[in-house]
Amino acid sequence: MLAEDIREANVRYHDLAAEHYDEKWGINYNAAGQAQVVGKLRKALGHPPEHYPRALEIGAGTGYFTLNLLRAGVIDEAVATDISPGMLETLSASAESLGVEVDTAACEASELPFEDDSFDLVFGHAVLHHLPDLEGSFREFRRVLRPGGTMAFCGEPSRYGDRIAEYPKRAAWRLSPLWRALVGADARPEQVDLAAEEGQLEQVVDVHAFTPRDLSVQARAAGFRDVRVGGEELAASLFGWVNRSLEATAQPDDVPYAWSLYAYHGYLALQKLDRALLEPRLPAALFYNLLISARAE
Repeated sequence: MLAEDIREANVRYHDLAAEHYDEKWGINYNAAGQAQVVGKLRKALGHPPEHYPRALEIGAGTGYFTLNLLRAGVIDEAVATDISPGMLETLSASAESLGVEVDTAACEASELPFEDDSFDLVFGHAVLHHLPDLEGSFREFRRVLRPGGTMAFCGEPSRYGDRIAEYPKRAAWRLSPLWRALVGADARPEQVDLAAEEGQLEQVVDVHAFTPRDLSVQARAAGFRDVRVGGEELAASLFGWVNRSLEATAQPDDVPYAWSLYAYHGYLALQKLDRALLEPRLPAALFYNLLISARAE
């Protein structure tokens, strides 16, 4: 697929997803949301986050990381970029409702419209795997960072973790008729509409799945030092993919509230299990998500 085709698919997909993205992924900006985001950043860095006067988020989407880091006091001034105008509109609306200020820019990660040495932190969540020009993007991250500045990205799919996730997805699909009968949900009808288009686009917008070495090589080649790559979520991701795959087969309004509570709290419990037992002991490549951090030379 050509880079321009990937870009157009990403813009269309994320514009369609923007309105319901926070609801789909259970994103919030309360104390729990802030703790989750700060915890992810801490895990990527290997130490508690510093205080960053000016920060740039790449592929900010609806603002999950930027808005929570602002509210948590980790960053003072934020600039959010994305290639999707729809995502940035949703982010700006959420920022206004939360009473925080965020500048936005619709642009490519490989062509950032900012001066050299402009930021103390460049970060992102679940974005690198969408970028067709990784080499150019990493060079831009280094260019806009001040010397000694920090780069951190979380939530990037690992090559092996992505393959592992296919098994619970397939199992959930096969079990979905029984699950719908148990919870009293009707099957989601097949429709040729915006939702169907979004589902089709979702299959083509993810263009990378990484090994730890892939990310490390890109960062070092761009001029970063102290590169750190770790893994995050194994049990929690498998549990989450089962639940999301089941829910995707049902009419959204038919999914019981009790099920939603079970899925949410079960996911949080398994995140704790991952942090306490699996992440310190297993190779990063086995986890569904990879995290990378580094310093600018």
